[in-house]
Amino acid sequence: MGVTEESTEEVRRVLDALDQIEAMEDPVARARAVSELLKDQPGRNKRLRALRDDTVHRLREDGMSLRKIAAEVNTSLGTVQDILRGHSGTWSSRPRKESGNEGEPEE
Repeated sequence: MGVTEESTEEVRRVLDALDQIEAMEDPVARARAVSELLKDQPGRNKRLRALRDDTVHRLREDGMSLRKIAAEVNTSLGTVQDILRGHSGTWSSRPRKESGNEGEPEE
């Protein structure tokens, strides 16, 4: 698996398109384009996150280690752990560890 040339190219195209919007000379046209993007982004982020999270769960069900999953989907070990625990909030909203669990391994 890993990062493929095809996925890298697709990401590059999206980033290039965003760069083109930022480089627009007409500030009003640029602001309109940015407004459109920002309006759409929360829903798109939710859908994209669900795609990634489904893949993480599938890889774990197939027996892949947490570190290998993190490498495969190009994210951190902590993010993989959060996905598998069902945590999607901020650091401050994370559930506190109960005392006595400090020495237990994460994986």
